[in-house]
Amino acid sequence: MKIPREAYEEVLSTDLDHIVTELSDEFGQLAGKTLLITGAAGFLGYYLVLAAVHYNRKADAGDQIRILTLDSFFRGKPRWLSELADANEVELIVSDLSKPVDFPKLDYIIHAAGIASPMIYRKYPIECIDANIDGLRYLLDLSVQQGKDGHPISGFLFYSSSEIYGDPDPAEIPTAETYRGNVSCTGPRACYDESKRFGETLCVTFTKVHDLPIKVARPFNNYGPGLKLNDGRVLPDFCRCVLQDEDIVMYSDGTPTRTFCYSADSVVGYYKVLVVGRPGEAYNIGTETPEISMRDLADMTVATAKDLFGYEGKVVRQANEEDEYLVDNPNRRCPNITKAKTELGYHPAYDLESGVRRTIIWYAHNMDPAGI
Repeated sequence: MKIPREAYEEVLSTDLDHIVTELSDEFGQLAGKTLLITGAAGFLGYYLVLAAVHYNRKADAGDQIRILTLDSFFRGKPRWLSELADANEVELIVSDLSKPVDFPKLDYIIHAAGIASPMIYRKYPIECIDANIDGLRYLLDLSVQQGKDGHPISGFLFYSSSEIYGDPDPAEIPTAETYRGNVSCTGPRACYDESKRFGETLCVTFTKVHDLPIKVARPFNNYGPGLKLNDGRVLPDFCRCVLQDEDIVMYSDGTPTRTFCYSADSVVGYYKVLVVGRPGEAYNIGTETPEISMRDLADMTVATAKDLFGYEGKVVRQANEEDEYLVDNPNRRCPNITKAKTELGYHPAYDLESGVRRTIIWYAHNMDPAGI
């Protein structure tokens, strides 16, 4: 298997160019401000941070964003973030927010810290809850105090999840933000689902009581650069198999369906929610089409890898050793993104075929989990 490095560099550069171009107005609002990104070492933190750095590299000194990155490095310290910190392009804070942090005055906060991989949060359910509730509460209290000190924040984004909808009734698919959910509060996914739901309650309550500009994003099956190959989610699992020249192993019957949103598109949506979104409101960020079965997604991955480097593997089905692997796993997941389109001007640009191709190319040069 050989994919030229030039192809990888093209994926990264065009993705970042796309993000910065789509966010010209939003980054203009962030110019000269201080932005905190928690969970910076994670999947979504990857393009959140790199996009802001990419903007700074082309901006005048007075228009650059001061980028503060915070992470506990629960799953390791990635090289890319260390390199940015060493080059003084970001400021790095090591913390899980369980203890007070001496922050400068903040203008914008993106709270992306959390454990989103089902494989990981089932092993560390309390840590998952802590990030979504205690860490969030710390930042909300900090925002209140800043206002009292005469430096109110300009925007606050909390990462919720499409998992707050649980397993929707078929009549509620595509699922709009008004749907209240069908969620188990005691199942193996509850630590994640319910802490995100209560996190939203905290955000709405603080917005009303303290008049804070808090917005909520609900990601729908994001994938792409930054997502670790050992994350345990479906596309990294498929890509790991093809890059190791193994058959793709599928741990279900392949009938559940999802829509998938490429990370360069999703990060555009998240910055738009932060800057343009209405306080106290939640926005679905994802794509509405295609809603594809896991079997068809596996076949697409096989075909793409075959075209890229002559992959000759196939799709095989196998039972997962973890008894709770599929418990409370929703059968369908598809967002209604009308609200994000009309209020934010959010319009995903990457189709699934090109996104999967770009993802495989990126993984071919980022197979070491320590790198990302």
